[in-house]
Amino acid sequence: MHILLLTSAFNSLTQRVQAELKDHGHTVAVKLMHEAGPAREAVRRENPDLVVAPYLRTAIPQDVWSAHTCLIVHPGPVGDRGPSSLDWAVHEGAQVWGVTVLQANAEMDAGDVWASVACPLPPVAKSDLYRNEIADAAVAAVLLAVGRFASGTYTPVPQDSGPGEGCRPYFGQSLRRINWQSDSTATVVRKLRAADSQPGVLDDLLGGEWFLHGGHPESRLRGRPGDVVATRDGAICRATTDGAVWIPELRPRRKPGGPATFKLPAASALAGRLPAVPARPAPLHLTGPADTWSEISYREEAGTGFLSFSFRGGAMSTQGCERLLSAYRFACSRPTSVLVIGGGRDFFSNGIHLNVIEAAADPGAESWANINAMDDLVEAVLTTTDRLVVSALAGNAAAGGVMLALAADEVWCRAGAVLNPHYRLMGLYGSEYWTYTLPRRVGAATADRLMREALPVSSAAALRIGLIDRVIECGPQSFASEAGALASRLAALPATQSRIHAKKAALDRVDLAAHREAELVRMQQIFADPHHPYHGMRRAFVRKERPAPGAAARAEG
Repeated sequence: MHILLLTSAFNSLTQRVQAELKDHGHTVAVKLMHEAGPAREAVRRENPDLVVAPYLRTAIPQDVWSAHTCLIVHPGPVGDRGPSSLDWAVHEGAQVWGVTVLQANAEMDAGDVWASVACPLPPVAKSDLYRNEIADAAVAAVLLAVGRFASGTYTPVPQDSGPGEGCRPYFGQSLRRINWQSDSTATVVRKLRAADSQPGVLDDLLGGEWFLHGGHPESRLRGRPGDVVATRDGAICRATTDGAVWIPELRPRRKPGGPATFKLPAASALAGRLPAVPARPAPLHLTGPADTWSEISYREEAGTGFLSFSFRGGAMSTQGCERLLSAYRFACSRPTSVLVIGGGRDFFSNGIHLNVIEAAADPGAESWANINAMDDLVEAVLTTTDRLVVSALAGNAAAGGVMLALAADEVWCRAGAVLNPHYRLMGLYGSEYWTYTLPRRVGAATADRLMREALPVSSAAALRIGLIDRVIECGPQSFASEAGALASRLAALPATQSRIHAKKAALDRVDLAAHREAELVRMQQIFADPHHPYHGMRRAFVRKERPAPGAAARAEG
């Protein structure tokens, strides 16, 4: 079938639905819908067999849904209605949730049901759930609904509720407000998780109004409730009534008539306001269960090393790359034959940190520093010859994050991961040794196609073209243990030592320096030119604005 996706943003779920529908043999067009006009034009132009809306903030116009079957993906079980479904679920501590695919009609979320799939809700942030458990259920429900529609024999099931019944209100800031003088750590963390990554929790802090993004419990540190008591990896730690929470990012409240604001590492956002509080680095090498938050940690099991990292939004700043490189070097000093990098939940990496770059006094110079720090990290992985390195992708990766993964000897993905192995949509040529690692895996012709088309690739498609080596079929909560078991088996294989011995000889035949130099020449030209489309595209992406028409095409030229 020919399917049109109407969506308010080309977000992670839209990308995954598009990729998986294509895997199932459908042709798929995508149209961003900010108002009714583009939806009507897209339907007229595409003449689709079916319209699917994975993510909408505006209603499909009546003349569209009355003439075409339009399926809405709602992140809630049958009977749940309203714009803040997942926010309410996390806030109330729901342990089981679901996704419903229903037919668009005149009332929000009240249409006939084509499919509904249940899913667990572990105690993690809303955005993490959305990209993982909710996305898994959404894709299963969409594929089920599409199959039922294609059969021509299925009749969707009407919902029992009448007009307005079961429709929960918008989850506004009055419900999210933190009372630092009375709220426990668990309550604060729950409020922060229900608002992550949007809209955040509005709060007063150090003379300013900020949206707080992300929250992790801290049991050891104490202080006067509401006070900032420590920093770590760019995050701040605020005391609660019975402990503290780590808050990784802040976004200043937009002033009336002022420019759009964006998230930054909390300590950076508070520069000039932050009191003299101690930096409290977490131990890197864990010998027992982790009892505090950290971006990076290392552990060993059965002769295998596991270097885990989790950067907010998958974005790796210059300092983040440097911290991870230091940790990688430590991991390589340990007596292991296999080293797994990644392996937790959610994003693997999305490459350079565009928000930090946008906030820099000289974004071009910070872009240059960040790409060189990424290159240093990728080079360290590529030149590791005394052990096998495995990239374990629990979640999505894009741009330089994909190239970081490809620097390893093997790449394993959870079945739900989506890869974007390209740079064009940000107007960049790319670096991170992609001109070596991408053709090495998929061949020059496929590498060129991936870069040119700039489309998301499902884990199944990535396996077919040789971009990755293994797809792990499991839920998000099980990925770390599944990847760990596979890595331990890999370390025990007799052939592993032979592969390690062959690595250096293979590397000696490659001029990595030439690849890096050629890539960086192109990147430096882009970063140094203030009129290059990259700068406008970055600004639009960070500030959630629409990029100038034709910006990607001008970047290619």
